[in-house]
Amino acid sequence: MVSGLRGRRGRTTAVLRPHPRLSLLVHRRSVGVALVLLTLLLAVMVVSACLGQTYVSPAEVWRTLRTGAGPYDLVVNELRVPRIVLGALVGAALGLSGALVQTVTRNPLASPDVIGVGHGAAAATVLALATGTVGSPAALPLVSVAGGLGAAALVYVLAWRHGMQAGRFVLTGVGIGVALSAIVQLYLTDAELEAAEQVKLWLTGSLNGRGWQQAGPLGVVLLLCLPALVWASRAARPLGLDADTAAALGVRVDRVRLGLTVLGVVLAATATGAAGPIGFVALTSPQLARRLTRTPQLPLVSSALTGALVLVTADLTARTLLPPLEIPVGALTSLVGGPYLLWLLGRRTAVR
Repeated sequence: MVSGLRGRRGRTTAVLRPHPRLSLLVHRRSVGVALVLLTLLLAVMVVSACLGQTYVSPAEVWRTLRTGAGPYDLVVNELRVPRIVLGALVGAALGLSGALVQTVTRNPLASPDVIGVGHGAAAATVLALATGTVGSPAALPLVSVAGGLGAAALVYVLAWRHGMQAGRFVLTGVGIGVALSAIVQLYLTDAELEAAEQVKLWLTGSLNGRGWQQAGPLGVVLLLCLPALVWASRAARPLGLDADTAAALGVRVDRVRLGLTVLGVVLAATATGAAGPIGFVALTSPQLARRLTRTPQLPLVSSALTGALVLVTADLTARTLLPPLEIPVGALTSLVGGPYLLWLLGRRTAVR
């Protein structure tokens, strides 16, 4: 059963009742935007599979994917498609994480990097390399995930004072991030050239040389997080109000904030472990999605699709902009995201 709710400009929402005891509130524009974003994402993924130093037609791409053989098997199945899928998964995870963190902090300038996830992952990776505790490069993503989770937990503990205030949470995250960045810089000044170059490349964020080995664990994490994301989409709505009003409605504000923060940190840390710290995707994607959907809350589905679309497009540009040179995708997103951040800061200042 479907029923509509009429807003100022007509029916903007619909209530879906697939079961007498289950009802879902669906924003019509959000559904339309999500479908458009999904279509664009699939189109960009196809273009990315075709373009590169070797052009492969869409028909050849489909034939190679279907048969798993042919003259372009190495290019399509081993190099491009795993990288494209990983980029979409990393972008989706960062988009979701950014939406959750910005919902908790009620600040469009907040992102997982602000609360120390990227800095913690970098510091843990550097310490593991410096002390020799990690013998295999395959274990570095696990180390970076643990570092991101540990840094976020430290920020949360230090920011807690009879409850969590968004401003204190963000400022504590900035302070911890600066301290962890100092650890990374100290390592780079004394490390051997080869080790330092490896760390520098990882710190930039890149999808080069990555594939199913990184995409598989990230995809599993996203699937396991689906029930929690369904809960988060409903639990985040009252947080759009002030804390006192939400508490008066029966919402356990601190518990909800903790749950949303943990979920966002897990997604961001896993994405960072798979591709390194890629800046500004988590910051910009939720705000772009909100402007497209025009919803009061940050839309999780559209944020994930926007993040995936932004990262896949950025990686395609990074691969093909200056051939044969390949720009790390993290450098490109930071180059584009910097002006956006300045614009957002100026806009907030003008509003005030």
